[in-house]
Amino acid sequence: MKQYFITILAIMFTATVLAQGDLIQKANEHYTKEEFTKAIDGYNQILMAGIESPELYYNLGNAYYKTNQFTLAILNFERAKLLAPNDEDIEFNLLVANQKVVDSIQELPGIFIVRWWNSLINSQTTDTWAVLSIVGFILFLTMTGLYFFARTGEVKRVSFWAGCFVIVFTIFSWSFAARQKSRLVNHSYAIVMQPTVTVKSSPSEKGTNLFVIHEGLKVRITDKLGDWVEIRLADGNKGWLLMESIERI
Repeated sequence: MKQYFITILAIMFTATVLAQGDLIQKANEHYTKEEFTKAIDGYNQILMAGIESPELYYNLGNAYYKTNQFTLAILNFERAKLLAPNDEDIEFNLLVANQKVVDSIQELPGIFIVRWWNSLINSQTTDTWAVLSIVGFILFLTMTGLYFFARTGEVKRVSFWAGCFVIVFTIFSWSFAARQKSRLVNHSYAIVMQPTVTVKSSPSEKGTNLFVIHEGLKVRITDKLGDWVEIRLADGNKGWLLMESIERI
């Protein structure tokens, strides 16, 4: 009975994988034939099945852009960038799509070292940093073994300093992986989905009107209270709006 149960599970899993592969192939065929509406439906079905990849979001973003749905294009390009932060094609298409946004927000100049540090972290994905931390830890164990079993002072010296360097590298790689993972899980950024949104001074319709933003704009979520979220723009302006007016990246 147990073997029968395992066989059934294996068949179901294989059928699911084949079905998902068929969906991807059909969606790509629609995209190649410039049947973008059908491609959009296909890609969204794949996402609903729990499959994610930067390529999938990238193609979906392109399909939305081709059908003049620029806000949804930006949303999906941003999601693709989240999974592949150093992909030049994604970055370029996102830049092109953002030219359709009404609002032109000037980002506050940051401290050089902070911008450089963030750029370093974003240069690799979560998985890459995680693999580097594992490799670093293995090298550290190797250096530790060399240090304790070395017969000469020179080997001990080299293995000691190499071990120190490797453990520092491992710690940083692990922390970078955790930082990137946090970005994927927390969804701190969102895209404005409604044509026009009035940002309030407080989480209430009675709040003072502060400023107006438009669809396609990227905002950072800094707080949440009921159906309201506090958002911050790249230029430092902040206020409250209804959660229904944005969609998390």
